[in-house]
Amino acid sequence: MKPGLSLKVSQHLSLTPQLQQSIQLLQLSTLELAQEVEQMLNDNPFLERETEGEADAHEAIAASANESLIADEFRSENSEYQAQAASEFIAEPAPAETPQTLEWNTGGNDGPDDGDAGGLDGEWGGEGSSEWDISAAPAAKGRQADDEENDAISLAREHESLTDHLHRQALSLHLGAEDRAALSFLIESLNDDGYLEEPLAELAAGLAGGDLEEREELEQRFAIALKLLQSLEPAGVGARDLAECLQLQLRDLLQQAEDEGTTPARLSLLQLAQSICAQPMDLLARRDVRKLAGLCGAREEALREAMALIARLEPRPGRRFANVERQIVVPDVIVRPVRAGAGRVEFAVRLNPDVMPQLKVHDVYAGVLRRHRGEESHGLLQQRLQEARWFIKNIQQRFDTILRVSEAIVERQKNFFVHGELAMRPLVLRDIADALGLHESTISRVTTAKYMATPQGTFELKYFFGSGLGTETGGSASSTAVRALIKQFVDAEDPRKPLSDAKLADMLKEQGIECARRTVAKYREQLKIPTTTLRKAL
Repeated sequence: MKPGLSLKVSQHLSLTPQLQQSIQLLQLSTLELAQEVEQMLNDNPFLERETEGEADAHEAIAASANESLIADEFRSENSEYQAQAASEFIAEPAPAETPQTLEWNTGGNDGPDDGDAGGLDGEWGGEGSSEWDISAAPAAKGRQADDEENDAISLAREHESLTDHLHRQALSLHLGAEDRAALSFLIESLNDDGYLEEPLAELAAGLAGGDLEEREELEQRFAIALKLLQSLEPAGVGARDLAECLQLQLRDLLQQAEDEGTTPARLSLLQLAQSICAQPMDLLARRDVRKLAGLCGAREEALREAMALIARLEPRPGRRFANVERQIVVPDVIVRPVRAGAGRVEFAVRLNPDVMPQLKVHDVYAGVLRRHRGEESHGLLQQRLQEARWFIKNIQQRFDTILRVSEAIVERQKNFFVHGELAMRPLVLRDIADALGLHESTISRVTTAKYMATPQGTFELKYFFGSGLGTETGGSASSTAVRALIKQFVDAEDPRKPLSDAKLADMLKEQGIECARRTVAKYREQLKIPTTTLRKAL
C-alpha cells in the first residue's frame, strides 16, 4: 500500500464535564445526593451552605408565594377525606437543627418480578411484609414525628439478636468448658432464620483439618451440643431443614400438652401433625390430603385439622429476633389536593424542601480570587470556583426536571389520586418524554429512586408507568389497574372454592379487558398471591 494523507469530516457527540455531572446528579437517589453534596463541600472551598438567616429569608419568600394556595386548602369544604389529606401534607417550618436545603422558586411550570407463591411460605406469610414502611416527609410531621422516628430506630438497634438470646440461655446450663464452646460455636453458625445450614461433619472438618481422630471427637461433641441447642427457646431453632423445624415445635407443644394434662384428642392431633411432618414436605406443600391420609393412616377430616395446626407454626424461628431497621422513604415530591372551584379537586405539586440542599458560592473566597487576578494559582482557583457554580446549577436543574416530570405524571394520572389503583391509566416513558421535550433516558433517570407523597400513599415515580391491555371498546387498561382488579377478585373469592387463573381471565373479560390466562398468572405472582391449591381453605 502507498501511504498518503486525507481529510475526513464527521460528527460525534462529546459530553462536557458539566453535562456529565448533570446526568450523574439526575440519577442519584436522595441519600446518594446528600452524600455527593457533603463530598463536594469537603473538596471545594468555594462551596458552602447558606446561613440560617439566608435560609429563613428564602423560607419567608416561599411561604408568601404559597400563602394563597394554603389558605384555599384550609378553607376547602369539599369532604372529610379531602380536608384530612390536605392537612396531612401542609408542611410545618423545619426546625433549626435540621439540615439546611437549597430553596428556589419552584411554584411555576417553566423550569428547565418475582413472587414465591408455590411454597409453604405462602401459607405462613413468607418473610413478612415485602413492602417498605412508607412515611411522609418529616417536615409534614414536625418535631414530634422526628422524635418518634428516632425512638423507633433506637428501639430497633437495642433489640436483642437471636445469638445473644441463645447465649444468655446457654449461661444457665451447667456445661463443661468443651461442651460450652461447642454449643457457642453452633449458636454462632446459625443463619438469621435460626437454621443450621452446614452439616456437623463439615463444621468439624473445618476446625480439625486433616486430623481424623479429632474430627470424629468434634463431630460427637457437636451432636450433643445440637441436642442442647434444639432444646432452647424459640422452639425449632437449630433445625437443619423445614421438616425438622416443624417437628421440634410440635415436640415442644406435645411436651407442654402432656405437662398440662390436656385431652387425649389434643394429644392425638399433635401426634398426627408429627406424622405428617415426617412425610415428604412436597406433599404438605401441595396439600395432597388423600396421599397423606394413606401414608399416615388417618381420616381426611383429622388430617385437615392437623394440617391447619402445622400452618400456624413458625417456619423461621429467628424471624422475630431479626434486627431490621425500618426503611423510611423521604419523598422528593409532595402532591396535595386543592379546591379548584365548582366542586372540582385539583392537585398541587411541589418539591420537598427537606431534600433540597441549600448551597451557595463562598462570597469571601470569591472576592479574594477577584482581587488577585494574574497570580500563578489564579487559573486553578478560577476552575474550582466554576466547578462550584456548575454544581449549584446542576442541582437546581435536577430538581426542576423532577418537578416538571412529576407535574406531567400528576396531570395524566389525576384519576388515580382520587379513586386509587383501579383508575390508573396506561403510561409509558415516551409519553412524558414527548410532552416535555426530553429523552426517554432522562425520564428513566428521573423516575428511578425518586418518590412522590400522595393522598393514596408514597410511591416511586416509576410506579405510575405501566403498559396497557386492550379492551372491547378499543381503548386500553393499565396493567396496574388490572393487577388491582385481580387482587380485588381474589380478596372476595370463596376460600373453599378459590378462583383459578382461567376463571380470573374470564372475569376480566366480563369487565371488557382482554387478558390471557398466562398474563393473569404473571400478575398473580407479582402480587404474591398463592396458587389455587394453596389458597383453598382446609
